[in-house]
Amino acid sequence: QVQPVESGGGLVPAGGSLRLSCTVSGSNFKSRNMAWHRQAPGRLRELVATITAHGSTNYSPSVKGRFTISRDNKKNTVYLEINSLTPEETGVYYCRVIPSGPWGKGTQVTVSS
Repeated sequence: QVQPVESGGGLVPAGGSLRLSCTVSGSNFKSRNMAWHRQAPGRLRELVATITAHGSTNYSPSVKGRFTISRDNKKNTVYLEINSLTPEETGVYYCRVIPSGPWGKGTQVTVSS
């Protein structure tokens, strides 16, 4: 059973940046495709970025050019660099093994205006 643990969230001003981390327990991380999602207050959870086991990445149009997903297989960790944040991007950010891994507790990102 793979279980993600997210960290790195916090309070940042509009235009700020953060680096989120997600460490995944369990075996065979290097063969797993991973994704970051986020959920703003009162809204549905949405897919933000994905990275395959081979390192191919894909992004939601709303974050492309500002967010970067990466992974370190030696550390069983996937990262999300987030830049030029807007207050509308406040929410809980989650990572997950895709397509059907369990959800972690997420990490809160709050962007002040």
